[in-house]
Amino acid sequence: MASKLEQLVEQLNSLTLLEAAELSKMLQERWGVSAAAPVMAGPAMAAGGAVAEAEAPVIEEKTEFDVVLKEVGPKKINVIKVVRQLTNLGLKEAKDLVDGAPQTVLQGVSKEVSEDAKSKLEAEGAVVEIK
Repeated sequence: MASKLEQLVEQLNSLTLLEAAELSKMLQERWGVSAAAPVMAGPAMAAGGAVAEAEAPVIEEKTEFDVVLKEVGPKKINVIKVVRQLTNLGLKEAKDLVDGAPQTVLQGVSKEVSEDAKSKLEAEGAVVEIK
């Protein structure tokens, strides 16, 4: 059993960010679950263990983000390389995306994936916005 799990971990480690985001969406749809951290919204307990009459409203946290390339910056070739890495696009498609900035690079990804993509692109001098 551990061998199967180890193989699965190795396969998951080899996924690109875009593939991991797609896998997450597929699993959420198939299993009817969310990858977002659960929000604790239970009733407030008053002194003596009685349930308080007024509950705080539940605020849902945004779970899907878009990564938008606003400006390329001085290192266009490096930005194209990062876009290819993040999206698995071909060279021409990645170049067209970068040349057409502002453009959405990733759409509907988790907060962690969007922040990782933003930091990689900004490290190459690009201006990026997460929506």
